[in-house]
Amino acid sequence: MSRRRRSALLLAVLALLWVPGCARSVDPAQRLGGKAAGRVRPHGPTARQPYRRWGLTAPLPPPPQPAPRHPAPAAGPGLPPVVHRVPTRDKVVFLTYDDGAERAPRFAGMVRELRLPVAVFLTDSVVGPGYGYFAGLRAVGASIQNHTLDHSALRGLPYAGQRAEICGQQDKLRARFGLRPRLFRPPYGTYDATTLRAAADCGISAVVLWRAALEGDGALSWTDGPHRLEPGDVIAVDPDEVTGLTLEERTARLLRRIQGRGLTVGRLEDYV
Repeated sequence: MSRRRRSALLLAVLALLWVPGCARSVDPAQRLGGKAAGRVRPHGPTARQPYRRWGLTAPLPPPPQPAPRHPAPAAGPGLPPVVHRVPTRDKVVFLTYDDGAERAPRFAGMVRELRLPVAVFLTDSVVGPGYGYFAGLRAVGASIQNHTLDHSALRGLPYAGQRAEICGQQDKLRARFGLRPRLFRPPYGTYDATTLRAAADCGISAVVLWRAALEGDGALSWTDGPHRLEPGDVIAVDPDEVTGLTLEERTARLLRRIQGRGLTVGRLEDYV
């Protein structure tokens, strides 16, 4: 086919695409082709309703305005409380993520689009050079909390060692983010009275454990109580390198389960 005939044919095709009513029936991504379509920003219902992109049937309701915070009972004179669930009638649960080993590329977008008030407990030796990622996550609504310098099991260690682990990470997070967290999670959930004393001396106002833990396959395990999500539950999401499910996929499965129970996600610092 000659160049002139190819040009005439191309003009005819373009004219057909611009016939009133026809252009609306052709997806712009289809007209651009595969590679160019990948660069097109999402549009249509999915863009206006991003919850669908994550497999939700409806947007998560915003959490209610919590009542003025009443501190949980202290573990002892001058010691912070230990919290695994929040005593509240609000239909909220709390999503917490540990360590900082898993830096999923789409997770910040998920937090932003769904307005998830997640709490991230960071360990300095695990995060390594990845603090910039968590600065971005904080910018879209996540809170940054303390999970020690080196992820050492604290129970049984002398006071000086425990204080160094907790206060040392407080100093690191202040240098990185300009804040000293109020909340602390001991690695592996193990602690003793010395842990609580060291945490108090480092400015920690609550030690946060969990009642439910999200497994690598998206299932939940429980520390006590009924094997179902209840208002006030703290949920721990650990890094996963085995199942192949991404952090976004596991979180989406969890959100569908939360939604099925008539619950939503609350901001942990508003309640603890």
